[in-house]
Amino acid sequence: MIALRFAVTALAATSLLAFATPALADTLVDNVDGVTIDEAGKVKRFTGLVFDEEGKVVTVLARGEARPPVDYRLDGKGRVLIPGMIDAHVHVMDIGFGALTLDLSDTTSLEDALAKIKAFAQDNPGRPWILGRGWNQEKWGLGRFPTAAELDAVVADRPVWLERADNHANWGNTLAITTAGITAKTADPSGGKIIRDAKGAPAGVFVDNAVQLVGKVVPPPRPEDRDLAFAKAQEVLLSKGVTAVADMGTEMADWGTFRRAGDAGRLQVRIMAYADSFETLELVAGPEPTGWLYDDRLRMGGIKLYLDGALGSRGAVLKAPYHDDPGAKGLPLLTPAQLRNLMSRASMDNFQSAVHAIGDGANAEVLAAIEELSESYKGDRRWRIEHAQIIDPADLSRLGKHGMIASMQPLHQTSDRLMAEARLGPDRLDGAYPWRSVMTVGGRLAFGSDAPVEPADPFAGMAAAISRTDAKGEPFGGWFPQETVSREAALAGFTSDAAFAGFAEGRFGRLVPGERADFLLVDRDPLLASPDDIRQTQVIEVWIGGVKVKGD
Repeated sequence: MIALRFAVTALAATSLLAFATPALADTLVDNVDGVTIDEAGKVKRFTGLVFDEEGKVVTVLARGEARPPVDYRLDGKGRVLIPGMIDAHVHVMDIGFGALTLDLSDTTSLEDALAKIKAFAQDNPGRPWILGRGWNQEKWGLGRFPTAAELDAVVADRPVWLERADNHANWGNTLAITTAGITAKTADPSGGKIIRDAKGAPAGVFVDNAVQLVGKVVPPPRPEDRDLAFAKAQEVLLSKGVTAVADMGTEMADWGTFRRAGDAGRLQVRIMAYADSFETLELVAGPEPTGWLYDDRLRMGGIKLYLDGALGSRGAVLKAPYHDDPGAKGLPLLTPAQLRNLMSRASMDNFQSAVHAIGDGANAEVLAAIEELSESYKGDRRWRIEHAQIIDPADLSRLGKHGMIASMQPLHQTSDRLMAEARLGPDRLDGAYPWRSVMTVGGRLAFGSDAPVEPADPFAGMAAAISRTDAKGEPFGGWFPQETVSREAALAGFTSDAAFAGFAEGRFGRLVPGERADFLLVDRDPLLASPDDIRQTQVIEVWIGGVKVKGD
């Protein structure tokens, strides 16, 4: 975890927004161009929304329908009203820490990154470690991993430790490596890899489970640092209209941060937490999922498991070798037996499993595990596969069975397209980022961003989902356009289906009677706009539980 040493006064100066005073009786938001997903999963349009003193929807009103007597009436001025966006896969605290430390996500070359690192170190002379994230050697066109020596050339007097864009590799300078006691004699851990030079010495990059070899000596953040980072994370999410998230890999310290915010009335975004370990799960939830806390703002109901790494660092487990590295097939992080034991352990206490699987080999393994475990664990399990990026076409039909949910991130496809082509080659792309195929076989999608890996921007995600093009409109016509989804499916993926994936239906995700009045006022209708226009969507107001938390 990124370490910070900010003054406590910085926390006081940060926008830790306490809730505004809620309405004390029924409120009508009238004169709106409303869009929601109804109980049947269909698009419903309306012109008025009534919610009660508990912040729950009472009714939605069609054009021309009589308005009931209410205590408060707000004029929506004809603006578009849609449900609050739900991001089905984020790392909440990493969003905040990433926004407060060195951000390399916009760098376009190694030289650009090194210049930014040098400037950051000079501007922050009091930081004992230079920490940050977002580098991507594929985006730089480097053709290899960066090295410790290259970092040493710009910062040699303090340890530097930088997370790759996909969260599955870190880059350190020599001082960071020697501080951790890593030498040529240090063995690669199971499920991890130390990138080495010609003599076998650590070259600077550590992949997957090897990251902790250095990460364990990085000073941990203080509680006040965590509170500051969480405040920043909420600010980032709300700015994009995200009112609820699934937090993947919640640590015990993260849960404590969320609880402090809840106790102080600063918890605004709804968090469906998936623990990083069984230790955390047991300490927080005990023998069963927690109840919903703070008016449906916080719950721990499952665990995040990692089966493989990422394509960018060649940690994703493939059935056949990488096209651009025939000696590699990925880094399995669990054996088949370990995966089944962990999923079974969660299921015995009715916790949901959310398994990270990116490569076609990893996805085949988790599909097989779900099929086997479904024979023992009946009922509504909602087995989640996180990312499900590369699926062997022969395995696609299996995604429609046993109530599986493919938790996918549309922006990964636009960012990874060229890299995926290089890693897989031209003949193994038919099952890459197969959104429509999942729906065709009867599977269920939940859309997210994996922020901070990608921006927590659901409108950019919707645009990618319906077009398979990036912000520049490339490639023309879309990358494997047969895998696009409809606008309606994209909206559901970021609202009702994302709530369903976290067992939150009936509480939030749809503007229907009885659910929380979480909604946005935006400047355009995402069901009518072009992909480029959807990306430009401006969030005017954000309401959570009938309380305005952003806007004039």
